[in-house]
Amino acid sequence: MPSIFTKIINGEIPCHKIAEDDNNFAFLDVQPLVMGHVLCVTKLEVDYIFHHEDAQLQSLILFSKKVALAIEQAVPCKRIGISVIGLEVPHTHIHLVPLQHIDNINFGNPKLNPSHDELAEMAHNIRKYIL
Repeated sequence: MPSIFTKIINGEIPCHKIAEDDNNFAFLDVQPLVMGHVLCVTKLEVDYIFHHEDAQLQSLILFSKKVALAIEQAVPCKRIGISVIGLEVPHTHIHLVPLQHIDNINFGNPKLNPSHDELAEMAHNIRKYIL
């Protein structure tokens, strides 16, 4: 059975897409820790990040860098935090979270519940900076 991320990549579940290449896909987290929280996922459905071939892992990291630099331009922050947890969805993904302080990347914090319009505006603002 395909993961929720595969369904998003395939267009079966709507998302606020940020970027895509041949191997990877980035979209806004719909329940972000902070506004601008993006998930970068591999198109190849592999549960554990370290089970990817080296070339795919390198591709994901470089793709995430491109997305992180765009987020940094679109969202006022001190830097972009990166987290790989991999317990909640069995599909490799990297969280990119704009940080003002370390608590912004605490997954125990309550999640935000932005509106569709707020997410659409945020996605548009980040996409402007994708190179």
